[in-house]
Amino acid sequence: MLTIFAHSLSPNTTWKMLRISLPLLLFLIVSPSSSSQPTEFFFSGFKHLIDPNSLTLADVAEIEKNGVLRLTNHTHFLQGHTFYSSPFKFKNSTDGRAFSFSTTFVFGIAPDLISGDGFAFIITPSKNLKASSGQYLGMLNAADLGNLSNHLVGIEFDTVQNLEFKDIDDNHVGIDINSLVSNASVAAGYYRQGSSTKQNLSLKSGKPIQAWIDYDSIDNVINVTIAPSSKRPTTPILSFHVDLSMFLNEFMYVGFSASTGQLASSHYVLGWSFKINGQAQTLDLSSLPSFSRPPKKHTALTVGMSVSSANLVLIVLSVVIYFMIKMKNVDMVEDWELEIGPQRYTYHELKQATDGFSNKTLLGQGGFGRVYKGTLKNSKPYVAVKRASHESKQGLREFMSEISSLGQLRHRNLVQLLGWCRRRGDLLLVYDFMANGSLDKLLFDNPKTTLNWDHRFRIVKGVASGLLYLDEGYEQIVIHRDIKASNVLLDDELNGRLGDFGLAKLYEHDSNPGTTRVVGTLGYLAPELFKTGKATTSSDVYAFGALLLEVACGRRPVEHKALPEEMVLVDWVWEKYRQGRMVDVVDTKLQGQNNESEIMMVLKLGLICSNDVPALRPSMRQIVLYLDGEAELPENLGPPAAFDGDVEEALMLHDSLV
Repeated sequence: MLTIFAHSLSPNTTWKMLRISLPLLLFLIVSPSSSSQPTEFFFSGFKHLIDPNSLTLADVAEIEKNGVLRLTNHTHFLQGHTFYSSPFKFKNSTDGRAFSFSTTFVFGIAPDLISGDGFAFIITPSKNLKASSGQYLGMLNAADLGNLSNHLVGIEFDTVQNLEFKDIDDNHVGIDINSLVSNASVAAGYYRQGSSTKQNLSLKSGKPIQAWIDYDSIDNVINVTIAPSSKRPTTPILSFHVDLSMFLNEFMYVGFSASTGQLASSHYVLGWSFKINGQAQTLDLSSLPSFSRPPKKHTALTVGMSVSSANLVLIVLSVVIYFMIKMKNVDMVEDWELEIGPQRYTYHELKQATDGFSNKTLLGQGGFGRVYKGTLKNSKPYVAVKRASHESKQGLREFMSEISSLGQLRHRNLVQLLGWCRRRGDLLLVYDFMANGSLDKLLFDNPKTTLNWDHRFRIVKGVASGLLYLDEGYEQIVIHRDIKASNVLLDDELNGRLGDFGLAKLYEHDSNPGTTRVVGTLGYLAPELFKTGKATTSSDVYAFGALLLEVACGRRPVEHKALPEEMVLVDWVWEKYRQGRMVDVVDTKLQGQNNESEIMMVLKLGLICSNDVPALRPSMRQIVLYLDGEAELPENLGPPAAFDGDVEEALMLHDSLV
């Protein structure tokens, strides 16, 4: 029709019409059909919606009477989600190229005494997110972080610095693609018109802030702009070059996600507009509803005008004394505690769960302190509560290490940290309860149940699987640094789980762990640690090798009462290997069991892992292949590994380290 129409016009007129019509035709070709798919929307407040079903509210999100959309309230550990109910077509069906889009909204964050976690504008293939609260902002969960199948794009407005996600500070804007580790982020702020000086802007000020987010599919760039007024700055605060075509599905939902954690904030949206292939309609801040900052929680003191001055003084003194008593028992929160992932229990909860930390609930005692069996409301039948003694040599640093590392790890062969508590000098950790205690106790403490070889083999395979996860399966490399039988715990089915991450050290993949002090347990310590002080995944392999020998031989790595030549287990087994008498080292409790070839394999693998030369030790991936029978051990086990020094001197050194 365009061709027929053009023939009826003069050449000049035809060219002018084509210049006008071709861009329009191209837009109509690549844009969604207005009859089947929405291309834009505009909400100047949410009180009187033309279509009441245009928004989907999930979790605690609600529209208040004055038309403000509230995503969360001041309740802890919850989520709020709001989506435009219909999906938008984000990609060209023909070539798979993403469309440009634009959105603007006005938001407000009203914190409690201290701000909780933030919120995000998100583009996602589903309105039903499998997400977590707290630092996950209701966007993702620990298992889904970084998965390309997420197809999630988020612009986060974060008010807590989470070191786990490499946050730059506690007041930033970030662009997140399939992860909560931002692809780009910047401290919140804006540029005034005609000025190149950045103005700081507090996201948690409790005042309205307008945001503009634009994606240009020609230049492949996302621009994010924020300001404390409706006057849009000409310079964005954050720009990130990316082709979203590879991350977005053809049809996607747009919305907001927010969460609270141990600390809480109320997150509000006052108005919102969005458009595919065009500029989102402008919002006028003055015409939007307002939100009120919730009152801070406090005990009100009402004094009548007729009360005498003397009585007023007495009342004030009583209130002061009341609060002094109250503060004495309160669980104070420090800045670093805001970065912790697991649940924070109150001291009262844990005291009640363990019957006042009574001896009848005591499970055991070690270098850290005491471990109690407890029962918590709305939790698993039992939990284990580890309480640091005031004389413990494992201080706040180790306590923080265990929380920040183990709290984020998820693997069936790692003991799950459920929560924690810190109250002045008391440091407490809450774990899954392990019904069968430690491997050390079942091997050496005259237990009623003797572990047969099938049990032992399954346990070491489980520990190997957990260590492989620490090496390769987590976003950072985790060096445990204290692998030993007493740190391998057994559940009710005798599955082995590695625990006690108090000495763990984390570092980035493809980076070099720094030198540190030597920590661990003699007999499990790799020889190079005494020279370099640098713990590596290879030094963890050495410790695992000692554990393998311990399980197969039924002997601790260092036997103080043994003959000098038999004192160090690794040395003794190497000597028997050279003599061709490996059968002599097998635990006598395993005699008569038809697993000799498997036991010999574990003994040889233990020796390979215990090699003096770190480069000759296998990786955890290789170890798992050996244990699973998918690879064969080398015939030559290499030179024997032995501690380079006097055993008595080593024992003295160990005592000074623990």
